[in-house]
Amino acid sequence: MSKMVIEDGKFVELIYKVIDKKTKNVLSEVEFPLGYIQGISEVLSPEVTAELVGQEQGDVIELPINCDEIYGPRDESLVFTDHIDNVPKAYRKIGMTVTMENKAGEPKDFIVTRVDENSVTVDGNNPMCGREVVFILQVITVREPTDEEAAAGGPIEDTPAFDMPNARKIH
Repeated sequence: MSKMVIEDGKFVELIYKVIDKKTKNVLSEVEFPLGYIQGISEVLSPEVTAELVGQEQGDVIELPINCDEIYGPRDESLVFTDHIDNVPKAYRKIGMTVTMENKAGEPKDFIVTRVDENSVTVDGNNPMCGREVVFILQVITVREPTDEEAAAGGPIEDTPAFDMPNARKIH
């Protein structure tokens, strides 16, 4: 019996890592299988999932990606530096995410990229902008989705049922 190949409508599980081509650093790694339905779920960029079509269980794919094609080029107008006294102490830590609003009231996330004794710098660009990376993906499973998965548009998480009478509901 031949192996099932990845095509639209198939349930796929994979693990992957993203490596910076220039520094060879691992930028992110998913070691627990990530499940999705090809062509329906948007767990990875379309540029990545399009390259998975035709692959099968056990395949390992190395996929070079220019992140500017996915996230757009770096925009220096999204980088702001302010005097440290104007920035709340909670936001004076590198890596902290700060959500700001534009004039239209739309939220935009910025990441604190620099803190010194006088200033704090935040950057609204996607951290992957300007990078060339390699996705190394390993296909773990390719199969037909269950009826539940097809109805949900992706994997169904098995979560334990907890009886927590004193828990507060979060909306």
